[in-house]
Parts: sequence; C-alpha cells; structure tokens
Amino acid sequence: MSTQLLDPPVTTPTSAMPSTSPRKVLIGLIGAGIQKSLSPALHEEEARHHGMRLHYQLIDLDRSASSVEHLPTLLSAARIMGYAGCNVTYPCKQAVIPHLDSLSEEARVMGAVNTVVIRDGQLVGHNTDGSGWAWGFTRALPGADLRRVVLLGAGGAGAAIAHAVLRLGAEHLSIVDAQPERAAQLAADVNALYGVRAEAADIQAAMAQATGLIHATPTGMDKLPGLPLDVALLRPAMWVSEVVYFPLDTALVQAARALGCRVSDGGGMAVGQAVGAFELFTGEAPDAARMDAHFRRLVSTH
Repeated sequence: MSTQLLDPPVTTPTSAMPSTSPRKVLIGLIGAGIQKSLSPALHEEEARHHGMRLHYQLIDLDRSASSVEHLPTLLSAARIMGYAGCNVTYPCKQAVIPHLDSLSEEARVMGAVNTVVIRDGQLVGHNTDGSGWAWGFTRALPGADLRRVVLLGAGGAGAAIAHAVLRLGAEHLSIVDAQPERAAQLAADVNALYGVRAEAADIQAAMAQATGLIHATPTGMDKLPGLPLDVALLRPAMWVSEVVYFPLDTALVQAARALGCRVSDGGGMAVGQAVGAFELFTGEAPDAARMDAHFRRLVSTH
C-alpha cells in the first residue's frame, strides 16, 4: 500500500497577514450656514487617537436651499446610509424633535436636541449643549456670581443653558427673547423643575441688576454679525458667557473684554458639547483636554 505524499499546508508569516481594518464611523451636522464649523476636524482627529476612521459630513441647509421642512428626508437618508448619527444646530434643535423615535431624559426635559444617535434603525435625540456649556463655563469663570443671571435667547441652545445654569446654582434667571411668549414658556418649564427662580424679562430691566449675562442667540456669527444688545447695558463687574464660537472673538466678547468684564468665549461650549456627542456616537470616552487644545489650535489658524 503506497502512501501519497501531500504538499505541506501553505502558511502566511504573521508579519504578512492582513491587519484588522480600523473601525469606520460616519456622522454629520445638520444646520444652516455651517461651512466654517470646526466640528468635523474635532471629531475626526479625536477618532484617529482611538484608532477609528471617522468621517464628519456637513449637511448645510443654506448650501442646498433647504429648510427645517426637509429634516425628515435628511434623517431618513442618514439612517439608510449607515450614519452613526448627526449633530443638529441652528435652526433645527427644536424642529427635529417630532421626527425622532425617542428622546433621552435630558433632551426631553430641555425640549431641544443637538445630537441624534442612530441605533438599530432608531433615531434617538440627546442634548449635550447644557453639559457642554457648563463644562466650558466653570473652567473659564470659576466662582462666577450666579445671584442674578440674564439669559439672552430662549431657543434650542438657550433652553439647554437655562437648565444647566439653574443646576449650577443660579438664584434668579431673567430670560429675554425676541419672542416674549417663548421666554415665558421656558421660564415656566424650568420653574416647574427647579422652583420659581426664572422669569421672562425685559432686557434693560434685567441687565440693571444682573451679575452675569449668557448670550445664546446666533447674533455675532459670521453670517449674522453684530451685537445682540446695547453695550451700554454691560458693566465691568459683570461676567459674560458667549455661545457663538466662529468667530471666537465676537463683537460681544470684544466689547465685554474692553469694558473689563470676565468673559467665557463660545469655544468652551463648542468643545464641551462635542465631548459628549463623540461618546454618544462612538461609545468611546474622548480626551476632553486634548479636544480643547486641538480646538484652540484650529481657531488660531482660521
């Protein structure tokens, strides 16, 4: 009986074996006038440190002559194309809510969404604006006097910040908005949760006694330049917190600094909300200090 000799099995040296492909993540930002957003660079660079290939797509309503009415189509497309989710900014933070499958408790309480996570075909709304603002504010203005705070803007960002500043211990919050009924509704919402500490107010009366001002409207952005209030209403003893970050030195920030006010620029909130969103999208905890340092480098070169 003869024995048939078989060729030895072919083996591939370990060094020649293909390496595991990096995890790929697709996310985006839906909003108007967002071409100068630094969110893509922030998220993509942080993902690189985690061994991921992340692509962050800008979905600019202005570029495509779209509006909030197109949100259902955009969200459906993101779901079909395998997005991990999308950030949402002006003017969509409240308009997006009816088109989602569910909300986190934070987003439900604040009535605004800035982060939509897509899992198993479900669109889940979250809000990292409030925690993001608080992250930047407490670092830039430690020990800030929170006895009488004025919040200018009761939209999506303003709603999140109203909750955040009351959680930080604000004793009295005056809410000012171009739509007085919106300010009144936000005041009623937060009072129901934190006790009667907020009221809709007139800007001049509120600023006369204010210890600090939070600006939460789009005024000051590149596409909406200018000041959101009369500079004469500012006083050197006040602190000023800005949410607009492009440009970082808005007209309000410049005026406040020139007057001697302590200032928190919009970069703190920009980084803080991105830190929270990154973890929601990827499941990985980002390095907040590294993201902040990267943000400051990006701003210095733009």
